[in-house]
Amino acid sequence: MKKKLHLTYITWKSSLRWFWVGVIIPKILSRRLRLIFLRLMGADIGKISMFSGFEIRNPKDLSIKDGCSIGPKVVLDARKGLKIERNVTIAREVMIWTLHHDYNDINFKTIGDEVVIGEYSWICSRAIILPGVKIGKYAVVASGSVVTKDVADFDIVGGIPAKVIGKREKKDYIYTPYYKLHIV
Repeated sequence: MKKKLHLTYITWKSSLRWFWVGVIIPKILSRRLRLIFLRLMGADIGKISMFSGFEIRNPKDLSIKDGCSIGPKVVLDARKGLKIERNVTIAREVMIWTLHHDYNDINFKTIGDEVVIGEYSWICSRAIILPGVKIGKYAVVASGSVVTKDVADFDIVGGIPAKVIGKREKKDYIYTPYYKLHIV
């Protein structure tokens, strides 16, 4: 009986945690308060701009360095670890997955690996990054792309599956996409 009560407690606790992270925090009007609550939930987040409507899975394994901009309706799956280096721009409705299902397993088990996004990268709107992918420094992922393999530094990739479609000029980029204007 004790074991059943313990499992029920764990289920309720994880359900409340998901509700708080997935429903309440993304709708808070103040960007600063959203970040404070995510840090309290275990996320390692620097000075960034994160627009409302996002979805985060497992904030404890999420790391976002200073100067990043995270657009609205972005899905950040950190269940296997997600590292976003400094000055990265992630546009609207991007999905970054670290976990998925093994479609050949009879029990449809989950598998995956950490995703790392290199500094000064730009992930354009509605791109999808799959588990285990590493995006190199200064790389660009075109809108609507599905990234299934690692992307080298300065590469521009696009398509389904994403392939190299160009190279970004090698410069000492110094921009900071961090958006400093706050209403609250």
